Amino acid sequence: MKKIIFFVSLMLVSLSVSTVFASKPDPSAITTIKKENKLSEEEMNRLKNRVEEIRDMDKTNLTVKEKRELRKELKSISKTMRRDGGYVYIGGTTLLLIILIIILI
Repeated sequence: MKKIIFFVSLMLVSLSVSTVFASKPDPSAITTIKKENKLSEEEMNRLKNRVEEIRDMDKTNLTVKEKRELRKELKSISKTMRRDGGYVYIGGTTLLLIILIIILI
């Protein structure tokens, strides 16, 4: 019983500390950033088509430099799609806290 009380109090302290240090964001700055970072549907389709073209290519006749350039291009497209696609990243500690909360409830 003492362990459960200890972990619950530890979670409450750790979760409340992050809200204490948080500041109010400027709403106009957030909307501007979101508009600038989002890709349009046309750009997303263009990038998807380019990825399909690269994957369908016959790469046996390419040189090492050309293959390396294609890999770099695929990685940059992948980063762009992740950044602007709306993925949510959950860290290990956050995932552990969520699981503990679910178990305790």
